[in-house]
Amino acid sequence: MIRTALAALALLLPLPALAQAYQCRPPARLTMPPPPVQNEVTQRMPVARYTLAASWSPEHCKSRGRTDPLQCGGQAGRFGFILHGLWPEGATGRWPQWCALTPRPTLAQLSEHVCMTPSLSLLERTWAKHGSCMATRPEAYFKVAAILWQSLNWPDADRLSRQDGLTVGDLRAAFLARNPDWPREAVGVATSRTGWLRELRLCYGLDYMPKACPRGTFGPPDAAKLKIWRGL
Repeated sequence: MIRTALAALALLLPLPALAQAYQCRPPARLTMPPPPVQNEVTQRMPVARYTLAASWSPEHCKSRGRTDPLQCGGQAGRFGFILHGLWPEGATGRWPQWCALTPRPTLAQLSEHVCMTPSLSLLERTWAKHGSCMATRPEAYFKVAAILWQSLNWPDADRLSRQDGLTVGDLRAAFLARNPDWPREAVGVATSRTGWLRELRLCYGLDYMPKACPRGTFGPPDAAKLKIWRGL
């Protein structure tokens, strides 16, 4: 299934891009993170859909900057949207997870994607928790995630943040303006309890084409007020 998906997804891939990595400069030397700790039960089930979660990095760094120097401390540059992960999901609101802790990705494989996900530990944890339930090797999982990531054009959330009366619908409209083939119902938004942007959650079917999000993934309605932390 992964090989077929790669062949189809390759047709969608534009010229290489760093998406919202404003000034990504990976450090010359990176070190392998500790192996991820499985702190939840293993769940195996058929995959019914996928979600690609794109975190708004300034919001993450607002509270975790001191503990995440690669993403937040300028070691690798400045970031807007970054890939949190590509998540397989089941058909009933549950999701497969922690299907395998091995094989571990190599340092070279993790380093290759640091401008997409500027955290080696997050990359490996995402593979172990989510990717291992849709692929047998980490490199296959990362390749699918990277093809999807590079096929997208991201809105200028920094500029949107300055707009008076900003709503969730304004963010969805900005994404759709840059990705006109996407249906609005496939663009999910996750916010904090106080209305700050946390993530865009883009919904795909098994064919890796945009698909309407489940209600919980779609998030707030278009009319909901939205705030975007710049912090850059």
